[in-house]
Amino acid sequence: MNVTDRFLKYVSFDTQSNETSGTTPSTPGQRVLAEELVKELQELGLEDITLDDNSYLTATLPANTDKQAPVIGFIAHLDTSPDLAGKEVKPGIVNYQGGDIVLSEKENILLSPDMFPELTDYTGQDIIVTDGTTLLGADDKGGIAAIISAMDYLINHPEIKHGKIRIAFTPDEEIGQGADHFDVDQFGCEWAYTVDGGQIGELEYENFNAAGAKVIFKGLNVHPGTAKDKMVNASLLATKFASWLPAHQRPEHTTGYEGFYHLTHMSGTVEEATLSYIIRDHDRKLFEQKKELMQALVDQMNLQHPGSTTLEIRDQYYNMREMVEPRQHIIDLAFEAMTSVGVTPIVKPIRGGADGSRLSFMGLPCPNIFAGGHNFHGRYEYLPVQSLEKSMQTIIEIVDLLAKQN
Repeated sequence: MNVTDRFLKYVSFDTQSNETSGTTPSTPGQRVLAEELVKELQELGLEDITLDDNSYLTATLPANTDKQAPVIGFIAHLDTSPDLAGKEVKPGIVNYQGGDIVLSEKENILLSPDMFPELTDYTGQDIIVTDGTTLLGADDKGGIAAIISAMDYLINHPEIKHGKIRIAFTPDEEIGQGADHFDVDQFGCEWAYTVDGGQIGELEYENFNAAGAKVIFKGLNVHPGTAKDKMVNASLLATKFASWLPAHQRPEHTTGYEGFYHLTHMSGTVEEATLSYIIRDHDRKLFEQKKELMQALVDQMNLQHPGSTTLEIRDQYYNMREMVEPRQHIIDLAFEAMTSVGVTPIVKPIRGGADGSRLSFMGLPCPNIFAGGHNFHGRYEYLPVQSLEKSMQTIIEIVDLLAKQN
């Protein structure tokens, strides 16, 4: 089975995560896929295959040389985003010759270079798309397919000498819980790579510092006919508060290393209202300042309306750069591997987070390499076949180069 066939098989499993379930994995479909992967790894001949109660799947490709090399790992996640349906995915392969790709003629859903100009970079290539009604699942079933296909290739090409390799597939990355029960000691690697990046060539070892915040407003509801100088409308307090945050620091106005405040949910009545935010910044100092501003605005609201407003804030993860950068050889190895297989590395900060950010602070330095997809978390997600193949080749080359260095 080649890497494309594997990917098409994996996207048939419904593995959307659910942040409200309170279980690990958060949805049963992730366990179903993990159990199927166990069978496949057994058939390939991998060893030490372990699927724990929380659906963390690990396995080993033993060394085939007496030369000592560091034990390294490759990691991808089982779940897909809850942002759009992931059930009954209907993938198709289009040989792209330019112009719009019709995903759904009935619903007039088009994948267009007018909206996504990078699509033209893949003219002449085969591109895997959906029918426009679901996610594709390249995030991160592309990573799973690339890792397993790389292990399959190495098993069938023993002339490529390598040290011990560990692989892992984790649940619930999309809801920020992918590293919650990851056993770094049991994994036993000096470092690892998550294969969870986007376009071909992406190499990432910087990510946002991240926090979640909830602002709760208490109002006073009286009959509107007698409300003068008495009513305090919690929903209006919430909208006032939202207007105080700097508009230029919203996601739609930021790029690169610029951080943001992102209003993700709001609800309200006269009596009570809530605003939920995520706070992001690559720079730790600016990240702390963003949280301080949030508190200062809550304090300001309470000066105007005493006792009306409370803030709940929780750090989620930090920028892996401070853990990875001191071990530059990890990045250099991935950079050289990409170049060796004809891929131009694109070193860029992740405008988000990944399991690797938390794992790096848990003692497993873990930068991120591309799986090849575009437009994650939405109906316009697509995966060029050649990019997926290059992801697999990059993994093989990392392993080969590392053995030759030792």
